[in-house]
Amino acid sequence: MMDDIRLAFAHPSERAKATATDAPLDRISMSNHERDVEIGAFQAERGILQRIRFNVVVEVRSQAESAEDDVDRILSYDRIVEAIDAELAQGRVNLLETLSVRIAERVLSHPLAARCFVRIEKLDRGPYVLGVEIMREAETNQRLSLLADDGPHPLIVYLANDAIARPDLAQLLDHLEQAGAPVILCVGSTGLAQPQARHGLPQRRIDLLDMEKNAWVLASCDDRCVVVDSRTELDWAMRQGQISVWAPSKLVLDSAEPPKGAKVTGEQLALWLAEQFEAQRIVYLGGHPPLKSSIPVQAWPFDVMPDL
Repeated sequence: MMDDIRLAFAHPSERAKATATDAPLDRISMSNHERDVEIGAFQAERGILQRIRFNVVVEVRSQAESAEDDVDRILSYDRIVEAIDAELAQGRVNLLETLSVRIAERVLSHPLAARCFVRIEKLDRGPYVLGVEIMREAETNQRLSLLADDGPHPLIVYLANDAIARPDLAQLLDHLEQAGAPVILCVGSTGLAQPQARHGLPQRRIDLLDMEKNAWVLASCDDRCVVVDSRTELDWAMRQGQISVWAPSKLVLDSAEPPKGAKVTGEQLALWLAEQFEAQRIVYLGGHPPLKSSIPVQAWPFDVMPDL
């Protein structure tokens, strides 16, 4: 019992040794890697950075031999740091558990990785350290194909309020479905008066919620329009050929690189979403398209049938 308690608080490398199988595996580790991260499920944890400490151990099926001092035959330490960097760049997460699993899965996408132990600790939440430790095996990893899979490249369509209200909306959606790419519809503000907050972050939430109200208005016009808010659900909808209406709050507020500016318009968010998903192009039906874009842009009056 005492040994079990000791292992529960020991470095992940000790846990790896204690649970080793008869087939010996090499281990690589990274200890006490600290980063400043915005993470946490509580409202008080939004908009601030917390010190997070990472300890990672990877058991590997090494191909390194004493006669061949070749870095290409091993799993490099850089793989661990790159996995952390890549997952932090994906956007804000609420739970250490979520971040731990994602890092482990990314490490395990390497063909030499067999098991991965990840411990993540919050250092600033009190006069103590809060942490999570997990272990994952390559054989049970379900996310590898997603990491390697190049997702679909959608057609992003921004609809101004006049376009939402057009009487031939059903015919417009028929037309968009023939474009040969999954369709994500974006909308802007309702145009109604909104409460004004005293600080920027609450005001951004209010503005985003106003756009989401407009998204539900659009969804009520045609059963094909389904309101979605997460990256996972958008990706699933695109693969299923479903027309999505984007509710922007979750992706924008959780993003590691949210749209710049104190007040962001629906037109700007459509461009931002297009960049996140590497869209084929953006079609604006009404509104004010941005002057500069890394994605091909087509701008049309709200009441025309766009040439796709």
